[in-house]
Amino acid sequence: MKKKILLTGGDGRFAKILKRKNKNLDIFFVSKKQCNILNLNSITKIIKKIKPKILIHCAGLSRPMTIHEKNISKSIDLNIIGTANIVKICKKFNIKLIYFSTGYVYEGIKGNYSEKDPVKPFNNYGLSKLGGECAVAMYKNSLILRITMTKKPFQYDKAYTNLKTNFMFHEDLVKILPKIINQKGILNVGGKSQSVYSFAKIYNPKVKKTKNKDFSKLPPNQTMNLSKLKKVL
Repeated sequence: MKKKILLTGGDGRFAKILKRKNKNLDIFFVSKKQCNILNLNSITKIIKKIKPKILIHCAGLSRPMTIHEKNISKSIDLNIIGTANIVKICKKFNIKLIYFSTGYVYEGIKGNYSEKDPVKPFNNYGLSKLGGECAVAMYKNSLILRITMTKKPFQYDKAYTNLKTNFMFHEDLVKILPKIINQKGILNVGGKSQSVYSFAKIYNPKVKKTKNKDFSKLPPNQTMNLSKLKKVL
């Protein structure tokens, strides 16, 4: 029998693709109106209604990245306080929690970061997601996914040749999600380590080369070590 799953952020980018592509998981998608992560009563109400065994926490603030610099209150509320509230309720009802974090929690300088490496986010978005991680890590019945994910098709006409990462598409994560939801702890999730240009060129042969000129905003090697993920898969 499939475990019932509740997914917050049910009207977000990843959730929309998961709705279309998912064939293996029993998921209830809840929107901001149905589940206000800044209100403990709102979270409790939907938990009592759905009675999930697993909660996948996708709700939060991501793009545009500049919003985390311009409006730190919103970033703190949605990514740190909102996540902490979700942790509290999952603990109260003994629900397995899966938290969508980011590879941006790593420094992004040397690359090949394993789950045991120190974290040092290079922007406010990474800091806000790490704040959420801290709350989730306090709850042992949890899984933190540090994901490097992007839209399909690659949405830009130029791509960096001097910036390495582990890009994967939302659709790629949908495929492997059933195989990783039973894990606990921290798990790096992404695709092959390569330059953004190399990744983009596979899907758009006409993409043009460009160079990242400001490594203070986007450090040069954000690649993660995916050995643990490969063992799980």
